[in-house]
Amino acid sequence: MATLLILVAHSFGYTLGWTVVCGLYAGLTGAAAAVTEATRRRGMPDRLRRCVRGALVLTLSAAVLCALCGGVLLAVTPGVGDAEQRAHALDAERGITDVTAPTPPKVAAALVATEDSRFWRNPGIDPAGIARAVVVWLEGRGGDGGGATLEQQLAKMLYTDGRRTRADQAEQVGLGLKLAHDYPKPAILQMYLAAAYFGHGYYGLQSAAHGYFGTTPDRLTWPQAALLAGLVQAPSLYDPLRDPGLARERRAEVLGRLAAVGDLTPARARSFAARPLGVPS
Repeated sequence: MATLLILVAHSFGYTLGWTVVCGLYAGLTGAAAAVTEATRRRGMPDRLRRCVRGALVLTLSAAVLCALCGGVLLAVTPGVGDAEQRAHALDAERGITDVTAPTPPKVAAALVATEDSRFWRNPGIDPAGIARAVVVWLEGRGGDGGGATLEQQLAKMLYTDGRRTRADQAEQVGLGLKLAHDYPKPAILQMYLAAAYFGHGYYGLQSAAHGYFGTTPDRLTWPQAALLAGLVQAPSLYDPLRDPGLARERRAEVLGRLAAVGDLTPARARSFAARPLGVPS
């Protein structure tokens, strides 16, 4: 276990001494033993004590398994030092020129609230999202259960050609960890929004803002930002030109998420949701 922890740390460029790691592991196992002994001294019934001991063993086993899987993923996935170059190459192919413009706050808030509400504090993966994805896999359903972080989605765009196989999704987990470690969060958002597809041939936020609303990203209103943020999940499904009713529902969902995380008041979200889409008919 200590060896695996050190390998994982070194994969991220961190240095952990054997003394520190072994001390942490010894502390964890010592705490488990102490809890077991405490339950014995308190006269806990044998059946309950066995349950507690089993839970501790299961927790330690899960920690070992997670460390092993994490070490393997980090070892087999490529480095991400070229992520910006890959993003710029995609932009150049699509005729996108303004790739260094900062992400407008409204767009950032709408995207994060909808796609990855823990984006600013997660390490590139969301344990709860991964757990949902595992359940989806075990049930034999498609998709990832909505558990992919923005880093994992960016990895899909830049490194796995948008594929959704189980192997690719696992690789995106490792790449998401590396992206979050190597790049600040604003850079992740910038690359994501420059590479994202918004439908009707609009790649990147700049072309989508101009194509749908005839404006620049920094001048987008809350309803416009919410509409664009809602499109990245499924541009053809929520197409505002072909299915304005479904697009309005999706926009209202995004505005509701903005209210849920505190970026908008519920009253403002409802007011914005009642406005026309404002796209060419």
